[in-house]
Amino acid sequence: MPAVAMVLLDAVCPAQWGKSPEAPGSLQVSCSLPKMPLLVTDYSWTQTDSTVYISVPLKGATVGKVDIISTDEYIKVHYPPYLFEAFLFEPVDDARSTARVGDGAALISVQKKTNKLWDHLMLSTNDKETKKGIRERALLKYQEKLSSESKSNAEKKHAEKKYALETMMKLEQEERDSIQKMKDTEREKTSAELAAWQLRQKDKLEEETQPKLQSQRENRSTVQVVAKQEKGCSGGGKVKPKPKSKGAENSKKNQADLPAPRTVGNIQVSFTPRVFPTALRESRVQEEEEWLQKQAEARRAVHADVEELNDLKEEQRNPDWLKDKGDKCFAAGDYLGAVNAYSLAIRLNRKIPALYSNRAACHLKLRNLHKAIEDSSQALDLLTPPVAANEAARVRAHVRRGSAFCQLQLYAEGLQDYQAALKIDPHSETLQADTQRIRDIIQGTAD
Repeated sequence: MPAVAMVLLDAVCPAQWGKSPEAPGSLQVSCSLPKMPLLVTDYSWTQTDSTVYISVPLKGATVGKVDIISTDEYIKVHYPPYLFEAFLFEPVDDARSTARVGDGAALISVQKKTNKLWDHLMLSTNDKETKKGIRERALLKYQEKLSSESKSNAEKKHAEKKYALETMMKLEQEERDSIQKMKDTEREKTSAELAAWQLRQKDKLEEETQPKLQSQRENRSTVQVVAKQEKGCSGGGKVKPKPKSKGAENSKKNQADLPAPRTVGNIQVSFTPRVFPTALRESRVQEEEEWLQKQAEARRAVHADVEELNDLKEEQRNPDWLKDKGDKCFAAGDYLGAVNAYSLAIRLNRKIPALYSNRAACHLKLRNLHKAIEDSSQALDLLTPPVAANEAARVRAHVRRGSAFCQLQLYAEGLQDYQAALKIDPHSETLQADTQRIRDIIQGTAD
């Protein structure tokens, strides 16, 4: 091959010399050029005074692979490996132009800015620089159009969300106002009924006391008349006593018939001594005595031979002191310190349920959920028999174990503990709300 030809080939693609099996010593040329798109020439177009219709065959391409770009002076339909470009004869109104893909063709309808017939669909010039400039301007306008549409869609979406939020807030406010109005109306109605009842009670009381007051006034007047008569009789020997009236005699007789006043005295009342606040008829004496005995044994069962306590003072080797220390650490947010204090107290005395229950609360804070379940279960085992004195402790233990189950997404087990706590304290609104929330989660109706 001549040297000039080799130089031209090297400028286009890299050349590799080697021994070919067909012609030893000949040149092997491997060239990888980019694939050029195939221009579509079998398109068709028609026009009216105001509209241009262009039909571009898609040659079997699917709808998802067709890319159409349209501006006021440039149209592009690209479906690899085919490309259709139209540098329009005159500018058009891109805002009113439409494109539809279907039936194996892309149908483009563009609206003319001036109502007249075109001589050609495309510009007759073949100047590459002119076409390049038109293409670049068209792509820039198309990008600006996409950006503007994206921004407009974002603003529209934001406005819709804002409107929906405002509408929701307005509806909620109207609902709150309606509820408040109903409350105010009911309050006014109840106040009016209460005032009317009080007035009726007052009138009734006055009606009941009026006869008594009248009787008392009559008795006082009768006594005064009798006293004056007796005084007149004792003043002179010749004074003739006045005869007693019939009414005075009846009054005196009524006074004689009155019972004597009651004597004042004290009545001694003795009550059965009770450790628990419940009444004897509502309590279970045998179980309560068993609970008190277990608590007394737990206080006596202290193992002071733990090695960790050798450096502590004598008063600090006390489960109660360690429990107070753990409570203070928990209140300060030092949950690990609280766990250590409760654990050491448990090593001293394993029969105090409050130590296990409080350590379960610390494990909940530290997300040690399995340990929280174990400590809560141990506390519930020690809180037997169930009596009024350990109701609050049993409620706390059930709630802590139920909370740990729920955080492990074991909602059925958690619901059982919350129901057990609610059975002990059925009037707790917090327990009722939490139990209902867990039911909603299980049934799939929670928010």
